Amino acid sequence: MIANVIMFLLIAIGGGLGSSWYMIERGSPLTTLAAGPWTAWTTAGRADADPYTRAHFIRRGMLPVSSALALTFEALSDSEGQRLHSSCEYAIEGEEPRVRFWSISVFNEHGTLIPNAAERYAYNSATLLRSPGGRLGVSLARTARPGNWLPTTGAGRISLVMTLEGDGTTAPAQDGWQPPTIRRVSCR
Repeated sequence: MIANVIMFLLIAIGGGLGSSWYMIERGSPLTTLAAGPWTAWTTAGRADADPYTRAHFIRRGMLPVSSALALTFEALSDSEGQRLHSSCEYAIEGEEPRVRFWSISVFNEHGTLIPNAAERYAYNSATLLRSPGGRLGVSLARTARPGNWLPTTGAGRISLVMTLEGDGTTAPAQDGWQPPTIRRVSCR
């Protein structure tokens, strides 16, 4: 009898802690908006944010902008599901967001900008060199690439962050726009 009670408590506590960790780290369809490898926390920075969203940003030490004004997408893997790593080269390609302002940047696994000699950390709607078709195209690689290149140096695991800012009257990314694909080009 005591063994059954102990087993029940271990399962209940382990299941509770595990599900809480998952909800804080990854979220659910109720708390996040997922599009391919990209995830956005839909109530980030708002007074009515659920406890898991609040815990997610507290755990990461981040102060999010209200999702009513800006929507921040984060990608930890490429479009094939492989974890992003600085030893690989990636092509970020897609339709440019139809918002007032947007930016895309790359961070190391600790959530800080990656130091690099080029002092290049992000592109945005004002600084991106556009292709003839008007599509968004950015390269991630350790060494310089022509066009829109974000250096990853030897950062190890990396993450991409794309922030969309609306005009304050409508939420960003509500018009069917999809975040760009992240295609692995090669790895060393």
